[in-house]
Amino acid sequence: MRDLVRWNPFHELTHWHRDMDDLFALPFRLEREEDQLSRWWPALDGYEKDGNYFIRLDLPGVEAKEVEVVAEGNSLIIKGERKNEKEVDEKNYFYRETSTGRFERRVTLPKGVDTSKIAARFEKGVLEISVPLPVHLAAKKVPIQIEDGKSGQNKAA
Repeated sequence: MRDLVRWNPFHELTHWHRDMDDLFALPFRLEREEDQLSRWWPALDGYEKDGNYFIRLDLPGVEAKEVEVVAEGNSLIIKGERKNEKEVDEKNYFYRETSTGRFERRVTLPKGVDTSKIAARFEKGVLEISVPLPVHLAAKKVPIQIEDGKSGQNKAA
């Protein structure tokens, strides 16, 4: 059973104020939602291996000619577009989860990267970009010194 709550007229005014804000923001919000529906963000993975920084993007349904990779300053810009292949009347959809439209992803590059050595490969809907890391940024294994409690001697792990 629900408890009785004392009516607070100021609480009602707060809701009215919020409702009016929502009403005036509606045209702008619809525009933003439409813009968001026409944009999508492909999944991106970044990892380091063998002295290279790899960036992978899943781009199913995107033609390689629709993708552009640009190194600008300390940023790597990946942009493109996934287009509708088949025209289907919107009223014939039961539901639609596939996003289409333009995309743009930016990845910050470490300082000292030689952008002329960046390579990109597109295969089976996956874009893989290889960025050679400067020697001073490559991963280096650091030995851990373990002190033997009995003899007081250090051993390398």
